[in-house]
Amino acid sequence: MSDLAVAPAKAAGMGTFERYLTLWVALCIVVGIGLGQVIPGLFHLLGAATVAEVNLPIAILVWLMIVPMLLKIDLGALGEVGRHWRGIATTVGVNWLVKPFSMALLGWIFIGHLFRPLLPPGQIDSYMAGLILLAAAPCTAMVFVWSNLVEGEPHFTLSQVALNDSIMIVAFAPIVALLLGLSSITVPWNTLILSVVLYILVPVVAAQFWRRTLLRRGGQVALHRTLGRLAPLSLMALLLTLVLLFGLQGAEILRQPAVILLLAVPILIQVYLNAGLAYWLNRRLGVEWCVGGPSALIGASNFFELAVATAIALFGFQSGAALATVVGVLVEVPVMLSVVQIVRRSRGWYERGQA
Repeated sequence: MSDLAVAPAKAAGMGTFERYLTLWVALCIVVGIGLGQVIPGLFHLLGAATVAEVNLPIAILVWLMIVPMLLKIDLGALGEVGRHWRGIATTVGVNWLVKPFSMALLGWIFIGHLFRPLLPPGQIDSYMAGLILLAAAPCTAMVFVWSNLVEGEPHFTLSQVALNDSIMIVAFAPIVALLLGLSSITVPWNTLILSVVLYILVPVVAAQFWRRTLLRRGGQVALHRTLGRLAPLSLMALLLTLVLLFGLQGAEILRQPAVILLLAVPILIQVYLNAGLAYWLNRRLGVEWCVGGPSALIGASNFFELAVATAIALFGFQSGAALATVVGVLVEVPVMLSVVQIVRRSRGWYERGQA
């Protein structure tokens, strides 16, 4: 058993800041657009600060976002995968075999066809790329919050997240490249691989090394103290990234403010579709509710920090791809809280149907 298998359950409560993340994101939209109109030169200067196709301000901010989240994850929990293999198999199937492809289909239906007349014609492919990036990155640390809210089995949640992080290292780039290729969107492989190395591989290795060092020197107390100190920093880095992005996107958004609402439609459908599929499959397989609940939530939520960073690396700050991933951030908390409520209220139905 992982020595920290129970840690997420103890530290998974949703604080005030996280609960109102949608409000903070909305404020960042307003502040970013306003500052972008007042001091556009500063934003363009920051947007142009790149080395080898990597924007340095964003690279720093993304590390501040991602590393504290990955610090919560014990890759040693991979040894627990076999204990809940049906729930694990369901979540992995939904995360990697259904979600990216269903999002590509929804993007093609809504962005490529139904909403096309209402969107900037030059950004259609970019919007679709952003949606694909969002769906190809399964959620990591925020899952501990959702699992705790549905009284999820902590061993399952920890092992599932550790497995997702391991799969992401090798599967994220090929799936993104495949789906973008099928959508006739050209993406440079070297930039995509560089994004995986910078925003997945290196942060995972760094976080695991830091985690082991903390545990060796101060045990659980030192780890929890460090996580508590880093949590506000991680969220502030996310919000600063959004201010920077909307400072550069402001003119386009002011021209067509309905774009954000239109992009939210396939994202919302995708969340409920994949959560419902994972929940139903677990019920059919006779999986305990304490595993089926978090499985549904893990199957539906996204690692939006990675999606935002990769979209910016591949397509730039002012791209439709970057905007599409940020819409994912905007809807993440309210839509996931609604899924939590559905899972909790349907517990009786779920348990009556277990094989």
